[in-house]
Amino acid sequence: MAKTIHEINEKIRRGDVVVVTAEEIIDIVDRKGPAEAAREVDVVTTGTFGPMCSSGAYVNVGHTKPKMKIGGGQATINEVPVYAGFAAVDLYIGATALPNDDPRNKVFPGEFKYGGAHVIEELVAGKDICLEAYGYGTDCYPRKHIKTWISIKDVNEAVLLNIRNSYQNYNVAVNVSKDRTIYTYMGALKPNIGNANYCSAGQLSPLLNDPYYKTIGIGTRIFLGGGVGYIYWHGTQHNPGVKRLGNGVPSSPAGTLAVMGDLKQMSPKWVVGTSFQGYGVTLTLGLGVPIPVLNEEIVRYTAVKDEEIVAQIVDYSEDYPQGNKLSLGEVNYKQLKSGRISIKGKEVPTSPLSSYPMAIEIAEELKHWIKEKRFFLTESVQPLPGAESAVTFKPLKERPVKE
Repeated sequence: MAKTIHEINEKIRRGDVVVVTAEEIIDIVDRKGPAEAAREVDVVTTGTFGPMCSSGAYVNVGHTKPKMKIGGGQATINEVPVYAGFAAVDLYIGATALPNDDPRNKVFPGEFKYGGAHVIEELVAGKDICLEAYGYGTDCYPRKHIKTWISIKDVNEAVLLNIRNSYQNYNVAVNVSKDRTIYTYMGALKPNIGNANYCSAGQLSPLLNDPYYKTIGIGTRIFLGGGVGYIYWHGTQHNPGVKRLGNGVPSSPAGTLAVMGDLKQMSPKWVVGTSFQGYGVTLTLGLGVPIPVLNEEIVRYTAVKDEEIVAQIVDYSEDYPQGNKLSLGEVNYKQLKSGRISIKGKEVPTSPLSSYPMAIEIAEELKHWIKEKRFFLTESVQPLPGAESAVTFKPLKERPVKE
C-alpha cells in the first residue's frame, strides 16, 4: 500500500511512526521481504560524515559606527581571506581558503594547519575570531578600516551554504607511480599501489539509498552539521547519467547535493576543519537525509548492501591529474571495508576518509529526532535532475586567448 509524506508526518505527530536506519532496513527486508517492510516501516534514515571541500558559510556581521562598505574591499577572518563582493557587511568564507603567508602553515613543508574550514568550525564552537576589513570609503559608508573580535553570538546571520556535498559514490584512489608518495584530496597515496583510499558511507550514504532521487529533491529537510538543513539545488558536478547497476546504484561518481542550514544550530562535533598534508584544508561534515518509505520500490532501494555498491579504482598519479577517465577495475564496499582488496593481483590495504561509525550515529540521531516529534519530513518542490535531464558534468572547454 502506497503512503504519502503527509500521512507519514501524521504518524510522527501521533507518535506511532516506525523509523529505522539504512543499516537496520537491510535485515528487515531480508527477514520479511520488501512488501512487508514497506507496510511496516515509514522512514529510513541515512548518514555520512566525511570531507566535503565545496563548502562554505556566509555571515552578516552587522553595520559599524560610522558605517563601512566592506563589499568591494578586502577582508580576512583569523587572517584567512573571505569573499566580500556583496553589499556592505555580507561575507562568504570558503572552506578551502588559506591565509596568505601564515606561519601556522609553515611548520613542516606541505603541512596545512589552518584555513577557512577551521574558521567555520571555530565560528560554530562560539569562539572569538578576528575580523579585519578594508573599504574604499563613500559618502554613505565613510569608514575605511576595522579590526575587531566577533563571534557567532555577535553576527546577524551565519549560514552554512555548500555548493556540492554528499557525492553519490566516488573513486577509490591509488598511486601507480614507482617511487614517490603523492598527496591528494584523497589523502596520501603510497607508490606502486601501496594503499587505496575511499570516501563514502556505502550502504548508509544518502544518495545511494535513493539512487534515482525519487524522494530526495529541492526543499528536502535534512540533518546538517548537527542542526536542521535543507537541500536547495542539485550540487555542482551533478552527473546523473553515468552507468548504473541493475539496482540503480551508479558505478562511478554521479549525483550531488547543494545544501544549507543555520550555523547557530550546529555543533563543532559535526562541522570540523580538517588538514590534508600536501593538499590543503577541507570541511569534514555530518549530513543525513530521511527517506520516506512511500512504496515497495523505495524500500528496495534503501535495503542496498555494501556488496551491491561498486566503485572504480583510479590512478591519482597520472590518469586523474591528466583528466583521463581510466579505471583499474571495480571493487565493492564490503571488500573496501574489509581492509584489503586485490588490485592487479596485489593485496592492497584500504583506508576510509569518511567515518562509518559517525555515519551510523547521524542516522541514529535523525531517527531519534523523528521519533521525538522534533523533525518532520518535507515534500520536495522539485526533483533533482535525473538521467533523462540535460544536466551532465563537462570538462572545461579551453579556448586560448591571444595576448
